[in-house]
Amino acid sequence: MSNKRKKARSRRGLQVVTLCISTTMVLLLLGMVVFFVLSARNLSAHMKENLTMTIMLKDSVSVNDAHLFCRDLYHRPYSRDIDYISKEQAQREQVKELGSDPSEFLGFNPFPATLEIRLKADYACRDSLKWIVKELKKDERVSDLAYMEDLMNKVNANISRVSIVLLILAILLTFVSFSLISNTVRLSVYANRFVIHTMKLVGASWGFIRKPFLRQAVIVGVIAAILACGILGAGVYGLYLTQPGVPEIVTWEVLVLTGAAVLLFGIIITALCAWLAVNKFLRMKAQELYKI
Repeated sequence: MSNKRKKARSRRGLQVVTLCISTTMVLLLLGMVVFFVLSARNLSAHMKENLTMTIMLKDSVSVNDAHLFCRDLYHRPYSRDIDYISKEQAQREQVKELGSDPSEFLGFNPFPATLEIRLKADYACRDSLKWIVKELKKDERVSDLAYMEDLMNKVNANISRVSIVLLILAILLTFVSFSLISNTVRLSVYANRFVIHTMKLVGASWGFIRKPFLRQAVIVGVIAAILACGILGAGVYGLYLTQPGVPEIVTWEVLVLTGAAVLLFGIIITALCAWLAVNKFLRMKAQELYKI
């Protein structure tokens, strides 16, 4: 009798371990998708905020007027950062790049003073750029404007495509995850179908019968989520060590949201699958249990 109990316990333990491993793998895939979706959003903002709009000032604009213009632009809702490049600084930079000084044969400095504006991510799109350019060109201190419109449009278009692909992948993976975990949980509950039926016969309520299965499912979901988060964390730590620009994209907000999503999904999906599986066997009659 004791050998049978040991075998039964060993079999239940193996089922729990199998359920935990399979749930961990599924949550790991789901966590990767959530991580990439959140990181793609930060990458999009990072790329947009590093696109520069150059404002060329008229020669009549003094240094003081240029600084006043900078201060005025800082208060505009679309400005994130502004650099002022004087005529002399522009000349030095161009001489360094070209290897010659055009002012030596022209007799004057041909390079204008400029303001380089890095826009906030929400304003680095075609519609916003149109009214920003229109507004700036009305200013008497501005002689011309330049920005990489094609590059901005390509960045926005590519980001939109990537976001759609990741969203579709997340939806598909959610359905696949539910199916895989549901099948694993159902097999675990299937092994105890006669115990469920016996508890029904002695008058136990459905809620009382479901309770231990739900508790076990939640515990498995939490353990699997912790393991999945640990694996994801190790991967992110590897990125931090090998890629210097990662901290700007993979922020603490991304890590916390990814971990919370994995934990929440692990608890909800395992508990829901256990609830559905137990209910299925609770509705069955004794004759039906022998046929499945």
